[in-house]
Parts: sequence; C-alpha cells; structure tokens
Amino acid sequence: MAQTALPTSIGFLTPPVLHNERGEVRTVGVEIEFVGPSAEKTIQALQEALGGRLVEVDPHSFALKDSAIGELTVELDSRILHPGKTRGSRKGVLPKIAALFGFAASYLVPCELVTAPTPIDRLQDLDRILDILRRLGARGTQDAPFYAFGLHFNPEIPRQDAHTVTAFMKSFVLLNPWLRREVSPDRTRDLLGFADPFPPDYVRMIVSPDYWPDIPRFIDDYLAANPTRNRDLDLLPLLHHLDRDRVRAVLPNEKINGRPTFHYRLPDARVSDPGWSIAPDWNRWVTVERLACDREALDMVGKTYLAFRGEDKSWANVVEQVVRS
Repeated sequence: MAQTALPTSIGFLTPPVLHNERGEVRTVGVEIEFVGPSAEKTIQALQEALGGRLVEVDPHSFALKDSAIGELTVELDSRILHPGKTRGSRKGVLPKIAALFGFAASYLVPCELVTAPTPIDRLQDLDRILDILRRLGARGTQDAPFYAFGLHFNPEIPRQDAHTVTAFMKSFVLLNPWLRREVSPDRTRDLLGFADPFPPDYVRMIVSPDYWPDIPRFIDDYLAANPTRNRDLDLLPLLHHLDRDRVRAVLPNEKINGRPTFHYRLPDARVSDPGWSIAPDWNRWVTVERLACDREALDMVGKTYLAFRGEDKSWANVVEQVVRS
C-alpha cells in the first residue's frame, strides 16, 4: 500500500513592516513545549544536527551556542528545578535536591525549547528543529491529552511608540475570536487553565476609533483590566520594557522579563505530527500585523465590533471576511 504523501512545505508570510527603528530586520523568538526526551538528550541531538557549543547550566537546563540557526536553550519547564534562577538559592544542598527531583519530574514536567531572537526572514530555519524533535520521539498535545503544551511567538515590535502598541492591541483583540477558532485549542487546555481572552469591557474600550492613548495611560488601562500574564497576547514583557516602574508598582512580584516584543501564547504544539509546522500559526500572526498597519480598516472593524450584538463565535465569522479579503 502506498504511503500517504506528507503536505508540502508551508511558506512563512512576511509582515508589512519587516525592519525595526534601527533599520534592522525584526526578530522573533520561538518557544516549543514537549515531553519525551530529556533536556540533555535533546540538546545533544540539536548539537549533532546543527553544530555549536553545548553549555550545561544545571542538570536540567542546557544551552547550544553558535549553532547553524543561532542560540537555543532546552530545559525542564519548572523554575523550582533550576536553583540558579531562584532567589535566595545557594550552592550545595538545594542544587542537589533540585537535580534529583528533576530526574524524577522529567517524566511529568514538559521540556521547553527556546530560540534566540531570529530574523523574521529566516523563520523557516526553525522548522528544522521540529524534525530533530520528532526523530527523538518527542510528544506534544495530541499524544498527552492531560498536559498543556504550548507554542509561543515573541515578535519584536516594529516601533516602540504608543501608536504601534495600541494598533497591535486593537487588531489582536478584534481578531482573537477568529484566531482562537482557527487554532482549535484542545479542550483539555481549558481544563488546565490555558490563557483567558481579554475582558469584554476592556476590548470595547480599546477598539473604539477614539482610543489612542499615550504610553502611560495605555499601561494603566492595561494593568487595571489585565494584572496577569494569563492572556493570549501577554503584553507585560513589552510594557515592563517601556516603563518598568509603572508595571512594578502594580505587579511588584510577578515574573516578568522586560523586552521589546509581544508574547503571543498558543495552546497547541504537535511536535510528533510529521505534517506540523509553525508556519500556519505565524501566518495568522502576520494577519494581526496587517490589520494593525491599516488605520482605515482598523477603525472600520472597531466600529463594526462596537455595533455587533452576537456571540464571539459569530463575530469570528464576521471578522474572517476581513482577513480573507
């Protein structure tokens, strides 16, 4: 019997603004969660395929520097297993306990693979990682229904100004019902607490064509409605980068690493699927960028949303006509 042909390679779309304020090609970092091979075995396989220099951070956290596709890190996705990242940790007993616990937890806790910021026009290189993970026997969402495996994108913001931040946020919340439907998150993700959508009152406020605040007001409005990382599009790293003191005044103890990027959290990493690529999810993000860069369309869709009285699933059908046009 002939084998079913695998789908052909899916192209990565280019966003409407390719360069940042310095004239450099914008970058995007990618995070992929999986179970199966250990962090050490995974990083060794990546080194064999991509070259580079392997660095052990601790028994469950490794980095690959100077590889063919840049720097990569792989670690068990739990800070308690990495004492060097925990405040107040000390040499000796705590690291040893963390290491021993980590070996037991490796059967339950997902690994997280994180790429360094990669030029957007080289995103296709990162699909090579998926082939390596599959050969190792890595498993994802479809293989472990009681776990939550994510795919995250960290695209660099093209301009660090209030207009750009606001436009991207407007575009995302307007398209989010469609995005969530297209991603088709596994039902178990709801049970496991996958990211909540933005509060309806906040969405209605920011999509208004009259809402174009300065950075301080945008941050204050965002934090008042979203004092949490638990959102599809987590803006806390970006807002922390733009005004650290303002964010820390509201969230003094939250784990936030400031950086000039959005943090788009997706619920589905199907690493064992031979046909799975990160391209479709990236291309949907580019749809967000395209609407954000079209002020006339953005205002029109915002007005339509404010006049709409149906449910989110019906709005997804409406806004789909915008992204397909």
